[in-house]
Amino acid sequence: MAKTGQKQQQSFGKFIKWFWILFGAGVLSVVLVFLLASWGAFGEMPTFERLENPETNLATEFISSDGETLGKLYLDDNRTDVPYNALPKNLIDALIASEDIRFHDHSGIDARGTLRAMIFLGSRGGASTITQQLSKLLFTKHASSNTFDRIIQKIKEWVIATRLERSYTKEEIISMYLNIYDFGNNADGIRSASRIYFGKEPAELKVEESAMLVGMLQNSSLYNPIRREELTWKKRNIVLGQMAKFEFISEAEKDSLQAQKINLNYNPESHREGLATYFRMYMQRWLNNWVKDNPKPDGEKWNIYLDGLKVYTTVDSRMQRNAEEAVQEHMKNLQAEFFHQNTPKRNPTAPFLDISKGAIDTILRNSMHRSERWRHLKREGLSEKEIEATFHKKTEMTVFDWNSDSYEKDTTMTPLDSIRYYKTFLRTAMMSMEPQTGHVKAWVGGIDYKHFQYDNVIQGARQAGSTFKPFVYAAAIDQLRYSPCYTLPDNIYCIEPGKHGNIDSWCPKNSDGTYSGEDMTLKNALANSVNSITAQLIDRVGPGSVVSIARNMGITKDIPEVPSIALGTLDINVFEMVGAYGTFANQGVYVKPVMVTRIEDKNGTVLYEYTPETKDVLSKDVAYAMVNLMEGVTQSGSGARLRHTGAKNQSVYKEVVTGYPYEFNNPIAGKTGTTQNQSDGWFMGMVPNLVTGVWVGGEERSIHFSSITYGQGAAMALPIWGLYMKKNYANEEIGVSKDAFEEPEEMSINLDCSKQAQEEQDDLDIEDDLDGLDF
Repeated sequence: MAKTGQKQQQSFGKFIKWFWILFGAGVLSVVLVFLLASWGAFGEMPTFERLENPETNLATEFISSDGETLGKLYLDDNRTDVPYNALPKNLIDALIASEDIRFHDHSGIDARGTLRAMIFLGSRGGASTITQQLSKLLFTKHASSNTFDRIIQKIKEWVIATRLERSYTKEEIISMYLNIYDFGNNADGIRSASRIYFGKEPAELKVEESAMLVGMLQNSSLYNPIRREELTWKKRNIVLGQMAKFEFISEAEKDSLQAQKINLNYNPESHREGLATYFRMYMQRWLNNWVKDNPKPDGEKWNIYLDGLKVYTTVDSRMQRNAEEAVQEHMKNLQAEFFHQNTPKRNPTAPFLDISKGAIDTILRNSMHRSERWRHLKREGLSEKEIEATFHKKTEMTVFDWNSDSYEKDTTMTPLDSIRYYKTFLRTAMMSMEPQTGHVKAWVGGIDYKHFQYDNVIQGARQAGSTFKPFVYAAAIDQLRYSPCYTLPDNIYCIEPGKHGNIDSWCPKNSDGTYSGEDMTLKNALANSVNSITAQLIDRVGPGSVVSIARNMGITKDIPEVPSIALGTLDINVFEMVGAYGTFANQGVYVKPVMVTRIEDKNGTVLYEYTPETKDVLSKDVAYAMVNLMEGVTQSGSGARLRHTGAKNQSVYKEVVTGYPYEFNNPIAGKTGTTQNQSDGWFMGMVPNLVTGVWVGGEERSIHFSSITYGQGAAMALPIWGLYMKKNYANEEIGVSKDAFEEPEEMSINLDCSKQAQEEQDDLDIEDDLDGLDF
């Protein structure tokens, strides 16, 4: 018996010995595996430097003057980091309750969760901690279907997770995880996700909204509220259940929130959608030029799509939104009237007017050759004959349509027909600027960037028409010291050949072809755009003087020194016209329009701050006299409908000109402009702290209204200004002025025409008395 017991004891001892040997070997094997993984034996591991500075792509962000994000520039990742203190508590609670309840108790690996996952083979939940999920997003690739590869992948995640825990605080790990996750639909990171899905900043997220976003962390493609709302709703409710289970919310609150449907406020962020699209695309070109001359400290070039630059712009998001709404509201109505007048029955060559079929074919052919389709097929090696054949084959496409809610419709037409179709739409441009600082407050380059990408604010230049006349009047007042009350006869006026350069005799007609034959004040002449008076003024000061003033006011285009420029034959863009008119409102000082106040890198280091570019052009009294002249335009001239109560011309404008009557009663200076055949309609409007220019016209000059009723600047462009200003004034926080323009203390130019008339009458009476005396 003793021997049997001794043998059993020896066997048990051997068992214990081998148990500890095997256990130790197992532990050592595990340690060795982790060491090998950390040394990179199973694939590259991140260095300490990479752990300290993980590489993530950050979008460049355009920030408005009122602190809103206008949009972003990015290639693949629409990401903007948010610090932990800007994340709402309910989002953190939802994340921890759903993904890692022991997050604050472990050091990267949850032993209990791992053991549970191993015993139940994952049927009762996975074991990945938030830190492990972050390590997978940052430093490891997606595992293959191979079991061994998946095990190695998990080991690498564990090693990286423990390293991350040593390098970062728990708060930093949470913010990094939420900032890097791809929530789908260009929503890279929590800030983009909250803005795109709910139209708000992360700090404003409600409990149920946070729960939905946290639910998407498991699989944003599967739990996508745009494509799978019901499935996403169920997943959100699971997260809410977890929050109640761990007492982050009450059972009553959970039941109430779970009963609610998902309330999305979907705001897609792309380069072709959102607020200020034309402005953002201009800023993209501006930044590309800026980075060429402003390298990083190490000499490398900034990447405007990946380096997370913050560009602080002058645009006010509220005014920009008002501008875009004003454009859409008026242009939709104006386009409906244009279509009404250009039916095949009324105009067989619609939308073109007064040109031959051959000229139309040339326009369409040239447009075809300039199209992206042509360039693309040319790069593929197709011959011109083969390319042209594709333009005559019907294809499915999505085109612009004012009458649909999304301004798009699906249709089938040939690419050539689509070119003609797009030419039927009137185009527009609008820019608004603070004259004292040059800060551009709103920028609308067209009716819809997705379908009309040509930016008419700065890329387009069209005949200025009568909006150029103030440069002529300014030269006359500045050089000849004329008063707005100065009179000239309204008769046909000719400038003889060779007087101002090598030109023929020039006898411009008034717009209606008639002449009153009476003396007319400069104020009245400008208000009614009387060409005969303008011709006399440029004859007296000379075209060179007008050109000099226009150049000093920011018009960069080469201007011919000929008398005809007085009537606006020169092509000018809206950008330069607004800058030039700002000189009048800013007491004669030209301030170059500015769009960017500063640029910062992702760490907040200032890389650029703007310096104003200014030039003294006119004296204060001349500038104020010009403002007084242009106030006459809105008091009794072509812009007077801004003050109408609706009685005058109401039958014409109530259906087409949205927002009419406007009934403004504050001081407004402005000038309308209409070019030959109504091809271009302009309105330049000013109040003391805001100058705004609007242009409307067709892509081709042969696309226009047939009559002046709708084709004049007062009908095409002025209503956009009126709508825009009504919206601005409705929000007093914007601060657009209703005050009078500031008059200089020493005003040497008489503005009181009744006083001047009395003085002229007194002079006549004195002459009559002297004639009656016998010397």
